[in-house]
Amino acid sequence: MAKPEIKIEKLEREYVIPLREKVRPVPRYKKTPKAVKTIKEFLVRHMQIRDRDLRKIKIDILLNEILWFRGIKRPPHKIKVKATKIGDIVTVQAAELPKKLEFKKKRLERREITAQEMAEKKKSLMQKAKEQMQGQPPKSEEKNEDKDNDGVDDKVEEKEKQKSVGEASEKQAKAQAKQMKHQTGGKVKEKTKPVRKALSR
Repeated sequence: MAKPEIKIEKLEREYVIPLREKVRPVPRYKKTPKAVKTIKEFLVRHMQIRDRDLRKIKIDILLNEILWFRGIKRPPHKIKVKATKIGDIVTVQAAELPKKLEFKKKRLERREITAQEMAEKKKSLMQKAKEQMQGQPPKSEEKNEDKDNDGVDDKVEEKEKQKSVGEASEKQAKAQAKQMKHQTGGKVKEKTKPVRKALSR
């Protein structure tokens, strides 16, 4: 039995939301948070959200930045927004952006695109690596080179040889240093203070 497909409504609207009247009676240090809440209340009422839940309204980063641009005490008196309702959730964006924020928006979009490209590259590299791993035989089946047939791989022998040579040279250097330290007749420490001749009489 096939389930009936649920059609998701998409509703787009533009509003100019007045903020001055709602923000005026609030204390100065709470004005911008009140402006944010006012936008949410306005959209809950006008975008027909049945349970009046403010958490279903998502404010865009750039719109939030416009509201907070002049700080907590002086939000804008009105703002033009573009609201999009998909299902029950409403996303709100600023309809008109100032130039400074337009540049920021472009930068954010570019970052998103580059991040997606990097993720795709990484995914393709991982797939190639998996394909190579499946195509190659396991390491235990690889043949080891052993020319003198003594049961030890030639590469391993070479590494051990280099290691032993390095250790021997270190031991020799330590022995020489010790010998120099214990030899008598080294530099005699000279007095650094000049002797006053008047006192030596």
